[in-house]
Amino acid sequence: MKIVFMGTPDFAVGTLDALYEAGHEILAAVSQPDKPKGRHAELQPTPVKKRAAELGIPVLQPEKANDPAFLEELRKLAPEVIIVTAYGKLLKKELLEIPPHGCINVHASLLPRWRGAAPIQWAVIEGDPEAGVCTMQMDEGLDTGDILMCARIIPAENETGGSLFDKLSVLGGELIVKTLAALEAGTLTRTPQAESGMTYAKMLTKDMGEIDWTEDAVKIERLIRGLYPWPGTYTHTGGKLLKIHRALLPADMDTDALRAGKVPGSAVVKDGRLFAVCGSGILELTEVQPEGKKRMAASDYLRGYHPEQFGKI
Repeated sequence: MKIVFMGTPDFAVGTLDALYEAGHEILAAVSQPDKPKGRHAELQPTPVKKRAAELGIPVLQPEKANDPAFLEELRKLAPEVIIVTAYGKLLKKELLEIPPHGCINVHASLLPRWRGAAPIQWAVIEGDPEAGVCTMQMDEGLDTGDILMCARIIPAENETGGSLFDKLSVLGGELIVKTLAALEAGTLTRTPQAESGMTYAKMLTKDMGEIDWTEDAVKIERLIRGLYPWPGTYTHTGGKLLKIHRALLPADMDTDALRAGKVPGSAVVKDGRLFAVCGSGILELTEVQPEGKKRMAASDYLRGYHPEQFGKI
C-alpha cells in the first residue's frame, strides 16, 4: 500500500522497519522537528528521521502537523493510509480524513488500559500481568479510536521499562503488517473501545523517580524497574544523590529481622549486601550510582560508602 508514516522516537522505528521490510511504498516519513541536545545544544535528528534517511525515505518535519500548508503537502502525496506510531501530537479531523483508509495508530498497550504518553512504563510500575500493542483506527480523541487488532505478551519477572519497550517495538511492527494485510483483504474489523477498564498513562517526569521509602517494597521495586532506564529512580544519603539502577525483593533473608527497630529508609548492611527498609517489606539494592561517580554493584559501593539512612535531603 501507499503509506505516509508518522513517528518520532525509538519506539516508532520498529514500525517503520516492519513496513519497509513488508514491501509497502512509504511515500514519506513525518517526524517532529529536531531538538537541541547536549552541552552545546546541537540539533539532533529524531530516531525516525535518522532511520528514514538510512532507508532513502523522504522526511517531513512540520512545526505543526495540522498546518494548512502541511495538509496540502499530504494531499499531494495521496497516501492510501497514514500509519502513526508515537508521533507525539494529537491530529485533527482534517488530517485524519485525508487518506481513504484514514489513520491507523500503533499503540503500546492493551486498550483501553493505558491511553496516553507512557503506557509501557506504567504497565511495569503497576505490575500488569499482561502487556501488548493494539492497532487502532484514529479519531480526534487521545487513543479513543476503534480497536483493529491486539497482540499480547507476558512481561518477564524482572521486566524493565526499557526491556518491555524493545519487545513491544518489535511486536508493534509485526502487528501493523498483519493489520494492513487484513485491510487489503477486506477482512479487517473495528471494535469500539470498552467504557470500563480505561486508565491514563501520564507523561513521565524526573521527579517521579524520587523513592518514597514509606511505600511498600513491592511497589518500590516495580517503580525502579518501570522507570529504568529513563527517567530513573534515586534517593539521597549523606546529603548527596544516589541513583538506584537495580533492586530486588530478597527471598533468602529474614526480612523481619532486618527491619527490626528500624524506620523506613534505614540502610542495612549484611553479608556485604545493601538493603533499604520500606514502609512494609525490605528491598535489596544491587546496582547504584553515587553522585558524580559511575554506576557500580552495591558490593563495590559499600567499600567506599557507609550509608545509614536513605531519603530526601
